[in-house]
Amino acid sequence: MFNLGQDIGIDLGTATVIAYVKGKGVVLREPSVVAVDNNTKEVLAVGQEARRMLGRTPGNIVATRPLREGVISDYTVTEKMLKYFINKVNGKGLFAPRTMICIPSRVTEVEKKAVIDAATQAGSRKVFLIEEPIAAAIGAGIDIAKPCGNMIVDIGGGTTDIAVISLGGSVESTSLKIAGDKFDEAIVKYIKKKHNIMIGERTAEDLKINIGCVYPKIQDGDMEIRGRDLSTGLPKTITVYSSEMMEALIEPAMMIVDAVHSVLEKTPPELAADISDRGIYMTGGGCLVEGLDKLLQEKTGINVMIANDAVSCVALGTGKALDNLDSLERKMH
Repeated sequence: MFNLGQDIGIDLGTATVIAYVKGKGVVLREPSVVAVDNNTKEVLAVGQEARRMLGRTPGNIVATRPLREGVISDYTVTEKMLKYFINKVNGKGLFAPRTMICIPSRVTEVEKKAVIDAATQAGSRKVFLIEEPIAAAIGAGIDIAKPCGNMIVDIGGGTTDIAVISLGGSVESTSLKIAGDKFDEAIVKYIKKKHNIMIGERTAEDLKINIGCVYPKIQDGDMEIRGRDLSTGLPKTITVYSSEMMEALIEPAMMIVDAVHSVLEKTPPELAADISDRGIYMTGGGCLVEGLDKLLQEKTGINVMIANDAVSCVALGTGKALDNLDSLERKMH
């Protein structure tokens, strides 16, 4: 039996790239960071190794994230990153793999083409695209083919995709550029304004993960961080509390809640009734900010559930969609 190359599902995220291989599950989970030598344009490191270099590189080496807000901002670097990941997953496969890549729900034709081109250049035999909320819904274990409404709120690193899905397609959706990265930015701004200390995005992310919250906690958590004191220019250690994190994060969190609200308002009444019965599903790493589910539940009055393995939902859904590739290919011909 010839191995015709594996089918790979890729969640091409702003913060993380997750790859799924048919029959093997999630085989790769790495930060979407690439370190490039500015003089030679050579890629020095990709993924985990490159993330360690963020904010710590000498002048000629730049560690960047080639995707911004869910779309490709640096085409050449994205292509190299995809090539690296596809090769890593495909190994010594003789044949080029078929690849299913996940994209935010509201991307333009040009942006779609950029993803297809990058994946083709990176060595895919055939490239299929799937919308993020649909992949997230499949990954969360929802049967999207049924004629009933399901609402998905997928909060990634660069975008939050909100969609009402019925009969396998999205009936009403929106995509906003407020997600994990904006939470980090809000923390950086807040610490600068309140403590006059400058911190990097990695410290901000650690704060968000460890003590971040958007709903009042019974017990205030705290964490020590180091940053640069803007008045002296020297390093300084301070203690930050989760109550402060809540002040920092409530604004971007409320923007997501408002967007969910406006999608619900535009949803046909029958589907809206289904959603109030079945609840709202949250997926994506960004939905793990403590209390976000409670905040959304309080503001919409609808039960909110965080999917199992929320971070991998989109990749799992993309992978499950691969199983139907053959029927997809037949439809396309």
